[in-house]
Amino acid sequence: MPLPNPRPAPQAASGQRRHAGDGRRWLIALRSFAVFAALWWLLATWNANPLQLPTPQSVLNALWGLARDKELFEHAAISTARLLIALALAIVVAVPLGFWMGLSRRAEAFIDPLVELLRPISGIAWLPLALFIFGVGDTLPVFIMVYVAFFPILLNTVSGARSVDKRLVMAARTMGVGPAALLRHVIIPAALPTVMVGVRLAFAGAWAAIVAAELIGAPSGLGFAIEWYRQLLMTSKVFSFILVIGVVGFLCDAGLRALQRVLTPWSEGTGLQ
Repeated sequence: MPLPNPRPAPQAASGQRRHAGDGRRWLIALRSFAVFAALWWLLATWNANPLQLPTPQSVLNALWGLARDKELFEHAAISTARLLIALALAIVVAVPLGFWMGLSRRAEAFIDPLVELLRPISGIAWLPLALFIFGVGDTLPVFIMVYVAFFPILLNTVSGARSVDKRLVMAARTMGVGPAALLRHVIIPAALPTVMVGVRLAFAGAWAAIVAAELIGAPSGLGFAIEWYRQLLMTSKVFSFILVIGVVGFLCDAGLRALQRVLTPWSEGTGLQ
């Protein structure tokens, strides 16, 4: 009768370490949130002007009222839907173009000057023209977010395509792998970690830009709600929507990190603590 093995399997041990590390990170995050809330409360108490800086308790009360009336979820859902549409459009355009530029010097020489001309221009700078062209509605904030998200995805895709180990490419060609299979099975998987970093950077930039776009060119969304309650001098509700922007952004980035771990489990790093 074989004796039981007291040592866990390598995969199980790795999974246990990963879960333990995730628990420690969440605990540290909760501590940092508590410190931030304490500093906020001290500053609001010292300022003693709720119109300028409300206390965390008044913001939470306003947040509860907005959630109870479902206004909070409506605006958050609208902004999140616009963000997802914009990211999908940016990925569909930027990723193929980035691989083309990364694998073709001629394509890069032709497209890169235009990219470097447009990239320094802030997406917010296009707001007056976009407002004239698209008017007030869903199209304007989506356009601004696509513009902001396009360049990080494009540049990271180009970098990822160029950083593929040439020995892998040569080995695949030696084995008779064709161009299409080489791209699908070697180049794209090797470049995917860098592409996912570009997607996360694009999300951060687009989520920041949506607030400015909705302030001016949208009849709904988190940015619109901030401007609406600012005009009504309801500062607690303004801070409530600002807090929601941070929470939604944090959760979406956590989701992108989880997706990155699923799509690229080989790029988890060295495992050093």
